[in-house]
Amino acid sequence: MAKQQYTKDDIRKIVKEENVNFLRLMFTDLFGTIKNVEVPVSQLDKLLDNKLMFDGSSIDGFVRIEESDMYLYPDLSTWLIMPWNTEHGKIARIICEVYTSDRQPFEGDPRNNLIRVLSDMRDAGYTAFNIGTEPEFFLFKMNDKGEPTTELNDKGSYFDLAPMDLGENCRRDIALELERLGFNVEASHHEVAPGQHEIDFKYADALTAADHIQTFKLVVKTIARKYNLWATFMPKPLNGVNGSGMHVNMSLFHDQGNAFYDKSEQDELQLSTDAYHFLGGLMKHARSYTAVTNPTVNSYKRLVPGYEAPVYVAWSGSNRSPMIRIPSARGLSTRLELRSVDASANPYLAFAAVLEAGLDGVKNNIEPPKSIDRNIYVMNEDERQAAGIEDLPSTLHNALKEFQTDPTMKKALGPHIYQSFLEAKRLEWASYRQQVSEWEREQYMELY
Repeated sequence: MAKQQYTKDDIRKIVKEENVNFLRLMFTDLFGTIKNVEVPVSQLDKLLDNKLMFDGSSIDGFVRIEESDMYLYPDLSTWLIMPWNTEHGKIARIICEVYTSDRQPFEGDPRNNLIRVLSDMRDAGYTAFNIGTEPEFFLFKMNDKGEPTTELNDKGSYFDLAPMDLGENCRRDIALELERLGFNVEASHHEVAPGQHEIDFKYADALTAADHIQTFKLVVKTIARKYNLWATFMPKPLNGVNGSGMHVNMSLFHDQGNAFYDKSEQDELQLSTDAYHFLGGLMKHARSYTAVTNPTVNSYKRLVPGYEAPVYVAWSGSNRSPMIRIPSARGLSTRLELRSVDASANPYLAFAAVLEAGLDGVKNNIEPPKSIDRNIYVMNEDERQAAGIEDLPSTLHNALKEFQTDPTMKKALGPHIYQSFLEAKRLEWASYRQQVSEWEREQYMELY
């Protein structure tokens, strides 16, 4: 999805030519939930002049009620006419940054925060942080009330074709809709679990990639409903089957090209010193940024042995069981693949966290441990300890303990988001911990 550079006059012209009657102004809250303010096209000039205000106190993780007046500054490159017409005309969406009443970038806006970290990256001598994601999702049937059930729409498995994959038509429509919106869809297929799907699209710079994920989720959920299906990016909606992840492929660029690629014969993997140090940073901070990349109680039901999700802090150039692998492509496509991330993560925060972790590795010349080129899942605990392999946090509670002791995470999120995120996730864990589950009743009611 190429980034189009529009001027204000370009947008005014498109609005008239395309009969756009409503503007959907999108931004993202602390938890990665898409928010929008919809206004009639009569407000276009006000928007383009950065004069459109909204109440920030009603948004999770933003501000208190006495600080509520905030501005929406549109990023004109995100202008997009949505494919769903109404009887009143077309709707265009535009992604906005949030500014305070005194016209400063709001520190609690996740998109602003990623922009800040990317600016620090450029100050360090790099030109881009490119991201390619592989988000997975489940399709469930809906009941008569339009609510999701736990009934799957198919019994397909990895790469299955019809008639086993009954979600194929829905997935095809999603892919076609994305292409109409300008996405470059690279792959679309059924995943391992019944009802589970994946659509991959071309890499982009980190900010655009985060924007794409938010648009992608909106399209997936909207098209699914047309098929009377409920799309969810919940990491582990069902027991006994694989969960949904969102592998993140990443690479730094500088003026000479891909900063992770070293074409000399000196390194077997043809990885540069920058790549190894970035990898070292990802390894060092893995247990603390997991709170950001896997931010829900449910995330940790996916990160368990036996379902292909990574459980151990390790890396390899070929093995798929570690948390980070090095895909075989080289040249401009040289990259690191972080396999632990799931799609419940706020993409703006997740990308900021892993970038800051990697840059810490580059800045401080952090060497990664040796690669693990055997199946970690068949190693026993003593073998893992001997190889220096740590476990990822087993619960959100444990991840938060690591997160709050790591200054790099505070730097990655900034003081406002860091504190808001920590408080919100502590409350989430406390609420979960106090719930009595059906499993507990089945196990203990008669026994005790």
